[in-house]
Amino acid sequence: MGFVELVEKIKKKEALLGVVGLGYVGLPLVKEFLAAGFRVLGFDTDKGKVETLNAGESYILMLPPELVKAWRRRDRFVATTDAARLCEPDVLLICVPTPLNKTREPELCYVRQTAGDIGRALRRGQLVVLESTTYPGTTAEVMQPCLESLSGLKVGDDFYVAYSPEREDPGNQNFGLGTTPKVIGADDEDSLSAALALYGQIVPHTIEVTSTRAAEAVKLLENIFRAVNIALVNELKMIFDRMGLDVWEIIEAAKSKPFGFMPFYPGPGLGGHCIPIDPFYLAWKAREYGMSTRFIELAGEINISMPRYVLSRLREALNDKGQPVKGSNILVLGIAYKPDVDDARESPALGIIELLLNDGAQVDYHDPYLPHMHGFRSHDLHLDSVPLTPETLAGADCVLIVTNHSCIDYQMVLDHASLIVDSRNACAGLTGEARVVKA
Repeated sequence: MGFVELVEKIKKKEALLGVVGLGYVGLPLVKEFLAAGFRVLGFDTDKGKVETLNAGESYILMLPPELVKAWRRRDRFVATTDAARLCEPDVLLICVPTPLNKTREPELCYVRQTAGDIGRALRRGQLVVLESTTYPGTTAEVMQPCLESLSGLKVGDDFYVAYSPEREDPGNQNFGLGTTPKVIGADDEDSLSAALALYGQIVPHTIEVTSTRAAEAVKLLENIFRAVNIALVNELKMIFDRMGLDVWEIIEAAKSKPFGFMPFYPGPGLGGHCIPIDPFYLAWKAREYGMSTRFIELAGEINISMPRYVLSRLREALNDKGQPVKGSNILVLGIAYKPDVDDARESPALGIIELLLNDGAQVDYHDPYLPHMHGFRSHDLHLDSVPLTPETLAGADCVLIVTNHSCIDYQMVLDHASLIVDSRNACAGLTGEARVVKA
């Protein structure tokens, strides 16, 4: 199959799509392309995920089981662990994790493994698009050479490669994949045209950039912008606290200015798969060019330090009661990395709980979206969510609010807890707020 035939199949929605990695990025892609009329073959190495989806069930909040059942009934979607089937789709979208290793350097093992699997199965006429967040040069320097060497085919002549960064924001009710412009970059005209034709089927606008490296850099800029500004307000929070000022009050007043200011909010640390990780991808790549990213790395250091700052405020609050952390019963409210999602990847709550346990505290948690705490990449925690009742609250020496889920009755928390440390300003404006320690 050649370029013209591939684009024609895409435009007629006759192309079979393959989505590699069925998580918080891959499944929204499956959803949108199925809604647009395509057939989708999903790939994942996790046998449990594949079996769940093929049974018409779901494992993430944003994907209702009823929708998966409808996909299966219409025979438009199937999931598999069989890498040999990567030759079947006309288009392959790669949505695998790109974490950091223990020394905060890029860990591209999942990208390399996926590129190897695709390279061994690659056929003429396929389009391969990387969506995983990574440093500029990954597509051209890591993925493309692997695909070419294993398949014996050449990009731009025999098959096509592009990069289009994911822009998922779990829990965002205003913007999703189908309502957000898609940035697309490729290193040859045919690859770019094929990718533009593909994503034009599901997004309102496509934004063309000059190369895969440029597209990779766009994603890093978006997330570094957020990371740096969050670090700024986190540092201001610590400074203003020392001055006896409330950073939340100050931000609220500052955002009344209709120009030249954009509000960002402090917290107990960064979470999710993007913002805590992406700045370090650029910092690592910049060293190859003899550059140091002092501003970015300083922001990273501030954000990484926030869980310990929250714990220092908790220790101070307990000390004022004449009670040490060791032996205290601490109830953590919320372990998801942001409100109203069931995603705890890189959540600061995980590190905070580990630090509390290391200090000898007795720790329970409540999170209606995450009933069990286990299986995290960097944390060996095995706890179950406890019910949020007046008795549970009264039995805690301190309630620590880490994630401010909107479904939690914070007035009830105030009414029954003897001590509250609030890292999210969740108790603002409620009766009894004066006895809350902000962190």
